[in-house]
Amino acid sequence: MVIGVGRVVLHMPANHSLKDKRSIIKSTLSQIQHRFSISAAEIERQDQWQVGVIGFSCVSSEVAHADSVLGNVVQYLENSRLDAEVVDVQTELLHAL
Repeated sequence: MVIGVGRVVLHMPANHSLKDKRSIIKSTLSQIQHRFSISAAEIERQDQWQVGVIGFSCVSSEVAHADSVLGNVVQYLENSRLDAEVVDVQTELLHAL
């Protein structure tokens, strides 16, 4: 079993409140969860209105598939959101018995 985990930091310079941020984060989480069949959540900096940190994960039987899913999620986040800029990406593949 291979577990793929990712962490993406988003910068949202046009936000003027936590309400603006929550709208973007909630929409983004919903989109990536349904599009890629992954688990995802806002994991850090919940009180900062221009920064959002999303954590996501997938489980697969193959390294190549898990790596592909993580890469596709990151690419989607970089290209699909005009209101949020990806400023940091971390991914890791874990092998479990």
